[in-house]
Amino acid sequence: MRRIIIAVTNDLATDQRVDRTCRALTDIGWQVTLVGRRLPDSPRLAPRPYATRRMRLLFHRSAFFYAEYNLRLFLYLLFRPADHFFANDTDTLPACTLAAVLRRKPLAFDAHELFPDVPELAARPRIQAVWKWIERTCLPHVKQAFTVSQSVADEYRHRYGIEMSVVRNTSSLPSLQFHSRTTPHQPRILLYQGAVNIGRGIHEMIDAMEFLPECKLLIIGTGDIFEQERRYAAAQPWCTRVEFLGRMDPESLHAITPQADLGLCLLQDLGLNYRYSLPNRISDFANAGVPVLATDFPEIRRTLLHYGTGTLTEPLPGSVDDESYRQYISRLVADIKSALRYWDALPLDECRQRFQRASEELSWSHDKNILLSSFTQPNPQPNNQPQ
Repeated sequence: MRRIIIAVTNDLATDQRVDRTCRALTDIGWQVTLVGRRLPDSPRLAPRPYATRRMRLLFHRSAFFYAEYNLRLFLYLLFRPADHFFANDTDTLPACTLAAVLRRKPLAFDAHELFPDVPELAARPRIQAVWKWIERTCLPHVKQAFTVSQSVADEYRHRYGIEMSVVRNTSSLPSLQFHSRTTPHQPRILLYQGAVNIGRGIHEMIDAMEFLPECKLLIIGTGDIFEQERRYAAAQPWCTRVEFLGRMDPESLHAITPQADLGLCLLQDLGLNYRYSLPNRISDFANAGVPVLATDFPEIRRTLLHYGTGTLTEPLPGSVDDESYRQYISRLVADIKSALRYWDALPLDECRQRFQRASEELSWSHDKNILLSSFTQPNPQPNNQPQ
């Protein structure tokens, strides 16, 4: 049995993409160990068919965190029995690459995003340059490379000459959970699920609720601005119609998602990382039979137009004044109301057909074969030609 160590920088609790990867490799006979970190509020992990290890760190953010984590991870990888290493995102690449080179082991890499282009680094060009240098240094050693969308794959090819297979953020829901909305319940449920970070439209969703008295907003997830936005919502007169549910395990999340009338995926235009993204919730909403109102970005547009499971709205620009912001909120409210009316009026049979097709094709059972095909080859070859 071949042994693979997979690394992430999160606490393993809610990372569905990595969990699916680990389970898929376990199913074809790999002995998998997933390594991450333990946070002060990390929940206990339910039993999984693969091994897990979470390291306690002194630092939880900033350069000190990345340095400490990669040092600890490198020492772990250096001495643990392994035949293969697997880095998830650029922040695990330094340790995984160095260990792979020193131990002469193959290295796989899964880019969940354009890491140097995340909004948190938009105004920090020196830090961006460091992460790009890390990618430029490490990626020539990668044997198997994956990412979430064709746009991200094209950008990595342009920057570094690396060829990446596209493994989309597809859903692992077992089947379509479609329910009729011919007699919509009150209040209408608007749902956001995902990281509560900057540029995800959380603040804008809260402000829009002032003008949507018939709706209730559920926000599932946690992140850098969770407490800030929860306090902001609590200070608004319409606070009773905004509920922060925090972190949820996948099973609990899958039970709530089908209850929504409209899913929300409102990304701000803060650079290529968001512009080229195809968030996991697009697939989860489709598999739950929930229409989505999403930002008009290339990968999202391509998916929603292809399956007809959602409508598009213009993104909030990266920088706006007060008047432009008010205009955006007005457009957003109008788009939410329009989307709800559209889906209420759509014939049930047509609605069901659209979501049935999407649930069959936006499925992990389909995309995992792209991932697994490169792990069934006895000697994977480098798939990149560094510039």
